[in-house]
Amino acid sequence: MPVSFQNDKRMPQGRLAVTSYVIVGMIALLLFGFWRLQIVDSDRYAQLAERNRVRSIPIIAPRGSMLDREGRILVDSYPSFSVLLLRDAPGQVERLLPQIADGLSMTLDELKQEIDAARAMPKFQPIIIKPEASPSDIAFIESHRGDIPVLEMLMVHRRRYPHGDMLANAVGYVGEVSAEQVDASDSKLKPGDTVGKAGLERMYNDTLMGTDGMRRVIVNSIGKEVGRLEQQDAIPGKPIQLTIDYDLQAVADSYMADKEGAVVAMDGRTGEILAMVSRPTFDPNDFAVRIPTAEWRSLNTDPRTPLLNRAIQGQMAPGSVFKIVMATAMLESKALPADFTAFCPGHADFYGRIFHCWRPAGHGVTDLHKAIVDSCDVFFYTIGQRMGIERIHDYAVGLGLGRRTGIDLPSEETGLVPSEEWVQRVFHHKWYAGETISVSIGQGAVTVTPIQMVRMIAAVASGGELLQPHLLKNFTTKTERFPLSEETVEQVTQGMYGVINEGGTGASLKLQNIEFSGKSGTAQLMSYEAGNRMGKKGKETNGWFVGYAPRRNPEIVIAAVVQGSSEHGGTTAGPVVRDIVKAYYDKKTGHKDQIYTVKDKRPEILPTSVNDPTLANRQTDLGQVGGQGAPGIANPKATR
Repeated sequence: MPVSFQNDKRMPQGRLAVTSYVIVGMIALLLFGFWRLQIVDSDRYAQLAERNRVRSIPIIAPRGSMLDREGRILVDSYPSFSVLLLRDAPGQVERLLPQIADGLSMTLDELKQEIDAARAMPKFQPIIIKPEASPSDIAFIESHRGDIPVLEMLMVHRRRYPHGDMLANAVGYVGEVSAEQVDASDSKLKPGDTVGKAGLERMYNDTLMGTDGMRRVIVNSIGKEVGRLEQQDAIPGKPIQLTIDYDLQAVADSYMADKEGAVVAMDGRTGEILAMVSRPTFDPNDFAVRIPTAEWRSLNTDPRTPLLNRAIQGQMAPGSVFKIVMATAMLESKALPADFTAFCPGHADFYGRIFHCWRPAGHGVTDLHKAIVDSCDVFFYTIGQRMGIERIHDYAVGLGLGRRTGIDLPSEETGLVPSEEWVQRVFHHKWYAGETISVSIGQGAVTVTPIQMVRMIAAVASGGELLQPHLLKNFTTKTERFPLSEETVEQVTQGMYGVINEGGTGASLKLQNIEFSGKSGTAQLMSYEAGNRMGKKGKETNGWFVGYAPRRNPEIVIAAVVQGSSEHGGTTAGPVVRDIVKAYYDKKTGHKDQIYTVKDKRPEILPTSVNDPTLANRQTDLGQVGGQGAPGIANPKATR
């Protein structure tokens, strides 16, 4: 019995010790948990609690406006509302989805798609479920704030292009930032931001965009707003002033309204772009909210390529305007004497092929001046053969062709000036001498953009100074030099003066009291036979005209191209160049009211001396092309 009694006394003490250890361990765990909650994770849980009590609503910064050179608005913004869905309480959101969809005139599937698209975003971050709130949407949200607290209105500033499609390809358009742009922005952009997608909107997005603000409000347990905290105001984007002259832009845009092609006007002293037109085009207002998928697909598949900015991306054969490069190369290289003449009977035989001049009867004995004035093809065939493709390439590239101009717009194309190296690298065969004949009159493999043609003509007329074209007014330009002798500049510019003022191919464009000079060109896209087979009915040429004033050191230089016309460049593209030069001098002399008037949002040219019926363009017999062209190239045929 004594032993049993002693064992009974020891057993409760052991259990007590175990229990004590367990209790101590639990207390230690509790203390460790409290330590983690209060010390280690205090900030995290404080933030979670704050999010339950405080809601942050972004304040979107308006984009900066775009102004023309005189301060007139070209692009601005207007206030609007988007519908925000607050996802702080997922269960509450899920329960209210049918009511939200019905109230906002959306299908439940559409609403769920918007939510699914934002699954990667933090739950506390609101998402836009309807970019453009209608008056009925606003009324619905305001009247249901008590029972649907997960909806909020966000004031935004939609982009507005008050002149519609005017300047569309230059100014570009805006859209929602892509995931790739967010990743590349180093946290400067967030999903849902509106950014520039093309043109100047994209080029100067950082300046135009501004910085968003934030509004913080106190909400109760069901998400209803019960108070307000501090607010961080948005910083609006900065406006930018462009070099565009709205008056000149209106003249160019009016003329090109129903045509396909491009016009570029530049200040020949500074490189400032005064007007830029590309047709056909699009209305950037369609992108201001969210362009429908079907419309976006239609724009991208349209064979007329309205999204292409032909002024900087349209790579086309220059036709006879290229003869200015040839004339400059002939004089500067001294490959032929300055007084060289060629006999033009209307055609010539080179390498066993017959190449025709645009004038079937020919030009007779022709020197350089007459060749430029009357655009004699045989003369330039001959000097092209004598100089060779490498010398032509070097002078063309030196004058800015075959390479980007550096204009402050994205996606500028380079064009092409062929060479022996190029044909070997691309086609793996030697250069055929017959192809040089085609290149000599701006046909064959050579392609240029309108902006390059403006820059080239300005360089020739100013002694070899290649300006960097730009659309931003306060732009730091880079200037290249390709020195030309005084004798070369004088002869070539005198020839371009004669094109208009000495009965040349642009005689119908003459302006009184203005030293207007220029060069026409017509680039054949295919042979007449091929055009007829394809049902083109003779519309197989691009008509060019490049003009400027005054004759030396020009103040204004304009290049225009009208695509798909059966007429020569002086007739199709010449009038718009003439009208812009006339408008420029009307403004300069204080006769701005004579330029245009705006009707139905499109400028209309008023009757002025520049449109005098006595200056009607003369029609020209384009002649016929015969013989064989160079391998793989349409038979060369340049007109005036």
